[in-house]
Amino acid sequence: MFDRLKEDIACVFERDPAARTRFEVLTIYPGLHAVMAHRLAHRLWRHDLKWLARFLANLARLFTGIEIHPGAVIGRRFFIDHGMGVVIGETAVIGDDCTLYHGVTLGGTTWQKGKRHPTLGCDVVVGAGAKVLGPIEIGDGARIGSNAVVVKSVPPGATAVGVPGRIIEPAGDATAQRRADTAKRIGFDAYGATRDAPDPVANAINRMLDHIHHMDQRMEAMSLALESRGIMPRFEHDADLDAMEIDPATGADPPRPRDPKERMA
Repeated sequence: MFDRLKEDIACVFERDPAARTRFEVLTIYPGLHAVMAHRLAHRLWRHDLKWLARFLANLARLFTGIEIHPGAVIGRRFFIDHGMGVVIGETAVIGDDCTLYHGVTLGGTTWQKGKRHPTLGCDVVVGAGAKVLGPIEIGDGARIGSNAVVVKSVPPGATAVGVPGRIIEPAGDATAQRRADTAKRIGFDAYGATRDAPDPVANAINRMLDHIHHMDQRMEAMSLALESRGIMPRFEHDADLDAMEIDPATGADPPRPRDPKERMA
């Protein structure tokens, strides 16, 4: 029990730069108090003392503003930062080293009994105000953006943002990396547009990048065929198109307005 408490206090120092002393963390951090109360309430729940477990959970909510159902299963080194408004449902499962910020809900989407709340893997971070709903799985190392509403499972290491939650492609994904390379070559910031733009715009941009990549492949195949027949040497892609700026159609100096005296002459 004391080893768990030491771990919980240590993880606060790892994830909250405002933490100063162990005494401060132990006495005035509501996230730690809620976790401590849940450890006891969950033990009572498992021993079929369900009314007493619910009473203790409600008492902890009164003092901390954090509602954790005593039936929820929570791993080691769980940290709730600030904590006000956090709700964790009965069948929720949270792995080790997870972090939740204020206003997070791990809720259900049905009134049917059984598994109806999410399962979080290890090292998951859920941003402030996010809602993770239903019996879905959030993979190890996943990130949920602030105010996101996630109703579908999130793969390990991915990031979900928006309403409804959508997955941001990890940089290591082959398709995303190819799009980034194409965008960089033509002087376009794909990541900035894709991450911040609405879905229809992001999809249109990604289709454009895929089309450019496809056309590049066909042009390269044509140049290789011409080279093999001795018609012309193959060409290489330009590494940077900034130097190939096209002069505007109105490049000439604009006509000088006529003097009023010239008009009268």
